[in-house]
Amino acid sequence: MQDVERIEIHNAFEALAKGGIILYPTDTVWGLGCDATNETAVKRLFELKKRAADHSMIVLVNGDRLIHRIFKEVPEAAWQILELSEKPTTLVLDDPKNVAPQLIANDNSLGIRIVKDPFCNKLIERLKNPLVSTSANFSGAPTPTSFAEIAPELIQQVDYVVNLHRDKKTTKSSAIIKLTRDAQVKIIRS
Repeated sequence: MQDVERIEIHNAFEALAKGGIILYPTDTVWGLGCDATNETAVKRLFELKKRAADHSMIVLVNGDRLIHRIFKEVPEAAWQILELSEKPTTLVLDDPKNVAPQLIANDNSLGIRIVKDPFCNKLIERLKNPLVSTSANFSGAPTPTSFAEIAPELIQQVDYVVNLHRDKKTTKSSAIIKLTRDAQVKIIRS
């Protein structure tokens, strides 16, 4: 790991540990995030984004351990989808636990994605909790495809802006697949 990345992980972790909100690059688009177990931080993130309480956000995890900590049961199909997916894939699963209640959708589900990005992976490893991830825009505004497209007034409201991959441009959001307890599979976004 390079020194710059190590410093950015440390600084982002420090902000998250104090209940802060960070602006950070993910394996898809730039995201706004906070510790998914911190109710106060999650509430503040909804307010910052101007997002309605009934529009849930996803969380990022770095592996099986956090998935098992968040969900009572994980359908076998979920593991197969994660193993076979070639692009970033968000799974929406039922009956989450151990996250801020505001993150849980009205139908008692939560979207999660295992990160492939090394920075996100190491940050979550250090945090030891899932990381909220929502696109770096105000609700209703277009999703920025690069750091340069993020609204300056949004940048000013976060506690820490990660100084990595600022020149990266992406047009890809993750695929979203909902799996229910009764084995139904619904593709929300491919």
